[in-house]
Amino acid sequence: MTLSGFSFARWWGVVLKEFLQLRRDRVTFAMIVGIPIVQLALFGFAINSDPRHLPTAVISADHSEFTRSLVAAMQNSSYFDITETLPDEQAGRDALARGRVQFVLNIPADFTRRLLRGERPAVLLEADATDPQATGMALSTVSQLVSSVAQKDLRGPLAPLAGGEPPFEIRVHRLYNPEGITQYNIVPGLMGVILTMTLVMMTGLAMTRERERGTMENLLSTPVRPVEVMSGKIVPYIVIGLIQASIILLAARWVFGVPFVGSVIAIYLAALLFIAANLTVGIAMSSLAKNQLQAMQMTMFYFLPNILLSGFMFPFAGMPQWAQWIASVLPLTYFNRLIRGIVLKGNGWLDLWPDIWPLAVFTLVVMTMAVRFYRRTLD
Repeated sequence: MTLSGFSFARWWGVVLKEFLQLRRDRVTFAMIVGIPIVQLALFGFAINSDPRHLPTAVISADHSEFTRSLVAAMQNSSYFDITETLPDEQAGRDALARGRVQFVLNIPADFTRRLLRGERPAVLLEADATDPQATGMALSTVSQLVSSVAQKDLRGPLAPLAGGEPPFEIRVHRLYNPEGITQYNIVPGLMGVILTMTLVMMTGLAMTRERERGTMENLLSTPVRPVEVMSGKIVPYIVIGLIQASIILLAARWVFGVPFVGSVIAIYLAALLFIAANLTVGIAMSSLAKNQLQAMQMTMFYFLPNILLSGFMFPFAGMPQWAQWIASVLPLTYFNRLIRGIVLKGNGWLDLWPDIWPLAVFTLVVMTMAVRFYRRTLD
């Protein structure tokens, strides 16, 4: 059947041909089904803009029914999860710097005595405010904790203390980003996102490009070892990654006014390790993919969980446990902590080590896999 030279039979043949090609291309078919499922799972179950059960440490020099009620009220609010008791303020600052806790509650030694005298004592709540979105809702509930303790414990002869002004005060200190400026948190994290997106894609196309252009035969005929091919292809992209990192750092400092508290050398060393991790992922994908389209599809499938689960867009603490386990495998999760810790907190090497060694292990494992998958002969 034809219509003005248009043949429906030929047209239907082309349609069937395309469906047959899609069915044979398992990677493309997996992306068609996999990407919607992954996005539904991440946005529907993993993403939470109102994080609760945030890890909180307590430094208490006063042990009384009032301080115990305050700690219990924080726990019952569902925003604070008391995870440890620390001996002094320095231990609290170390815990905040390393990201072990989100808040530190410091109760002074004379709290109860001053409370019973009606002097309205104050307790200190220090917050890691590098991510304002993660701590904002929790800090907004602090004023309710005072009234909760007053209603529970200030009764009978102590009832006059609960009338009028609040019987005590919770002073909040937002550390590292006291003004809650979003750019201070987003711009450093953009370095990891941009490096992940560009480097994985560029290296993911490296091997497949040679295979499609027919230059792979020449490479395979040489005595070059797989590890030599992999490392040789990675080195030029390391330079590209460092150039991108420098551009982002300059823009962060001079365009967005992000404060640089830590060492620039530490930033570049962390970036270098992260660049190596991403390049090994790209090389591994290029070794597995049969063409450039498959390499790009694998890159997208890898990029989505990184940007959504790493703590760049949404608070890491607000995700369920299973999503945090997945994020703990992704290098961007650790790099976000490293770059924000260096830039905003001024972390030293001891503070950075818990996030450095997972990146190093990830790079070593993926590089080993890439060398193993490297094909010495064409299919």
